[in-house]
Amino acid sequence: MDRQHIGSARLRVDARAVDGGAELLVPVGELDHHTAELLRAPLDAALDAGRVRLVVDCAGLDFCDSTGLNVLLGARLRAEAAGGAVHLVAMRPAVARVFRITGAEAVFTVHDTLATALPGSG
Repeated sequence: MDRQHIGSARLRVDARAVDGGAELLVPVGELDHHTAELLRAPLDAALDAGRVRLVVDCAGLDFCDSTGLNVLLGARLRAEAAGGAVHLVAMRPAVARVFRITGAEAVFTVHDTLATALPGSG
């Protein structure tokens, strides 16, 4: 499986294809207007490659502002238009709060664990 790693001092994103045609993205750090492109690029690359089930493991995400939220919402729209979805996993309380306050949690599939988000796992 191809693995891609991009990052800066504030955000690192690992991305790789997983079984079942999904893409697993693991952002670690702070997702904001300075770092959002570091997540947008691998999301777009996965969608361009035809992987429409995007699993974003948020366990290492310390912060997400409205720009980061918009990146995820944009990926969700593209994935759904292609018959897929964006699945969010293990959101920390500070990140989950942004999704709850904005109502965005209602438009994503949210999982407590990575095992439940990956294809073929329940």
